[in-house]
Amino acid sequence: MNEARPNILYILGSGLTRSARVAGEITILGLKTLYWAFRRPIEMGEIIRQVEYLGTKSVSIALLTSLFTGMVLVLQFSIGLERFGAKEYVSIVVALAIVRELGPVLTSVVVGGRVGSGIAAELGSMKVTEQIDAISALGANPVKKLVVPRMIAMFFGLPMLAFLADIVGILGGMVIADFELGLRPTVFISDVLHGVDLYDVFNGLSKTFVFAIGIVLIGCYHGMAATGGTEGVGRATTKTVVWSLVFIFAADFFLTKLLILISG
Repeated sequence: MNEARPNILYILGSGLTRSARVAGEITILGLKTLYWAFRRPIEMGEIIRQVEYLGTKSVSIALLTSLFTGMVLVLQFSIGLERFGAKEYVSIVVALAIVRELGPVLTSVVVGGRVGSGIAAELGSMKVTEQIDAISALGANPVKKLVVPRMIAMFFGLPMLAFLADIVGILGGMVIADFELGLRPTVFISDVLHGVDLYDVFNGLSKTFVFAIGIVLIGCYHGMAATGGTEGVGRATTKTVVWSLVFIFAADFFLTKLLILISG
């Protein structure tokens, strides 16, 4: 007896339909967040708590990631540039790679994995225990109460964290350049200051504002849509991490292309 084979087109179509529906609902959540962000009162206490949460969860691992990234880049680029007799440009190449791409992207990946999953877990727990329903029953808006403070904290906190990561990554590269290549720190920093301008820094940091919006909306959406008890919270957390990473890398490509077109 022949077993029914799954229709690949049906599976693909249903997957795309679900993804489109989720994307639409996240967009609606984003519009609601934008509306409530400008409505008083502003939850300053909750915003400060979320900024502290962002810092305690992500600063150390983000800076360590950037530090070792800068070190590895110096080692790798020095080998490649030496083949073309351009080893002296290693400081500029490493600094540009960090401030334009790797610093903001890797920091956002760390935050998406640590803080994004935390947001989904916290709101998911509130959803399955009906705390979000209780907030609505008391006359408060869940988006205003739960999403807006996290959005504001992430929107301003992630760029600052990425900026710190840029500095640490460049310093890490400087240390390895001194020990491995004999390039003095003063020369390394001088080359970086001459080779990297404010536009390069802005180019990278501007992306983090978009990454921040995506991380918070994805985490809040999956958390507030969690069902099925603790298992549902776990699924929401996993989905948040996966889709945050997909969003960051996809958005990075399109933002990079846009910034290149703008710069002419």
